[in-house]
Amino acid sequence: MSLAPKRANNRNDALLDAAADLFATKGFRETTMRDIAKAVGMLPGSIYYHHGSKDDLLLAVYESGVERFLREFSEAQQQETSPLERLKRVMAMHVAAITRDDAYVRVLNRVVPDQVPKHTGSLIALREQYEQCFCELVDNLPLAPWVDRTLLRLMILGAANHAQFWFNPNGRQSAEDVGQNFARFLLESVTQAPPPTSRVIASHKRHGK
Repeated sequence: MSLAPKRANNRNDALLDAAADLFATKGFRETTMRDIAKAVGMLPGSIYYHHGSKDDLLLAVYESGVERFLREFSEAQQQETSPLERLKRVMAMHVAAITRDDAYVRVLNRVVPDQVPKHTGSLIALREQYEQCFCELVDNLPLAPWVDRTLLRLMILGAANHAQFWFNPNGRQSAEDVGQNFARFLLESVTQAPPPTSRVIASHKRHGK
């Protein structure tokens, strides 16, 4: 897993921070380059010295946001050696990251690649770079033979990402607790033999709509 290099230009850092905040609060399409220039105290034309267009600036914000996720993912899994414990640690990190009040995280959640046709492919590739980390993690899990690892990975990410909509920071469990418990619930089911087929079918009939 490779990490993007850290940004070193302080002026550009401030520009990206301002753009991320506006994209997250006002919306990508609604934000203008003039809005960003005003927020960072620059002349509108000066922005183009760093980024050729608003689309290019959005791509840079995306890159910075994904870089943060990659770095935190790497740090989280390095704290454990067991694949099972790594998943617990990573899930705790992911839920904490996806639910925190951070402009870069909100841009990743709010701006989908299709909104930026010029960079759709690059934005998708950035998302997939992070998802690939989960592919490697799930591939190393000691799972029951019946488990579809691709489906499991998609379920993990889908459920974890949805936490941004229901997680209560003032609740009885922290984001880290939620992530750890989610992984534990999941692992208890996929490391064991499946229930009898008849029971699975009956469950589908009761709950399927």
